[in-house]
Amino acid sequence: MDRPFDIVLFGASGFTGSLTASYLAGTSARWALAGRDKAKLEALGHDVPILVADASDPSWLATQARVVVSTVGPYIRYGEPLVRACASAGTHYLDLTGEPEFVDRMYVRYDAIARRTGAKIVHAAGFDSIPYDLGVLFTVLQLPEGVPLKVSGFLRGNGRASGGTFHSMVAIMSRLRQAMEAGTQRRSAEIPPAGRKVSSWPGGIRYVGGWALPMPTIDPLIVGHSARLLDRYGPDFTYRQHFATKTLPAALAISLGTASLVTLAQIPPTRSWLLNRLHPGDGPTAEQRAKSWFKVTFLGEGGGERVITEVAGGDPGYGETAKMLGESALCLAYDDLPARAGCLTTAAAMGEPLITRLHNAGITFSVRT
Repeated sequence: MDRPFDIVLFGASGFTGSLTASYLAGTSARWALAGRDKAKLEALGHDVPILVADASDPSWLATQARVVVSTVGPYIRYGEPLVRACASAGTHYLDLTGEPEFVDRMYVRYDAIARRTGAKIVHAAGFDSIPYDLGVLFTVLQLPEGVPLKVSGFLRGNGRASGGTFHSMVAIMSRLRQAMEAGTQRRSAEIPPAGRKVSSWPGGIRYVGGWALPMPTIDPLIVGHSARLLDRYGPDFTYRQHFATKTLPAALAISLGTASLVTLAQIPPTRSWLLNRLHPGDGPTAEQRAKSWFKVTFLGEGGGERVITEVAGGDPGYGETAKMLGESALCLAYDDLPARAGCLTTAAAMGEPLITRLHNAGITFSVRT
């Protein structure tokens, strides 16, 4: 497409956005920064064009680039106008959302439009949900074709949430009823794959040399969408996702903490109290990020074969998320990809080319022997 830029990064003055801008600055891409505060964008110190736009009316940004990347959340509050603009203009779109309600509503409203214009609308292109989505694809590719497949994922790691991520988490927890409604609407609109079954949910409590807990995040939803889009996942595909911890007390503390957050997020006064604990723009220091890491181990079974794979990297929420988002943007802008369009996943939109990019950038995909 004959447009001024290959990539426009919208919301770069935020914590994760600024890290993504620094990552893109180390590439040869034709890119620009975009946001509502020109002074904040200039303060980042990158010698690239700056486009001034507001989240409520960013439609003209979609005509400026081949790929528009958004780090402006919570997406359920700020994200829809840019998705609508990109879907209508045939512009590829990326974001970092971990909000199931937003993903489901965008699918219902804009999948058909994006398929018609050729736009790839790709959500959850950061730690939510690339390690799981691409990790499952990588695991599936090690197993036989045309047979029922079962994959389980187990996350270990550490890291601290930024203010923006924390606000998005609280927004998700406070809108459980709306999320259920959006999921029902999507299931009514989505055409299931012919002759194939897909089941993708958080896992149950398991003991596998340590405690594996249900992981009720957006990731199983994303993996399930990939499996419905890609025949390579076989005629009957099952995915379960867990968070792994070594001791029972740690498992109980995580479960109690999660339940407490969900409860507090339902009540306006306590929700406000939660939101005041961290503010957008706050985040872990460089020293804290340097000590952070993640590993996701996958157990895949099918056709009488069994394989264990691993996706691993450094600081999960920020350093590696900026890398994941940046490489996803470069992949959409420059790589030879399937002609598939619509509301997609990283596995369905980019798949193996993105796995290769990320592996070369230091996020490892490996088969354990």
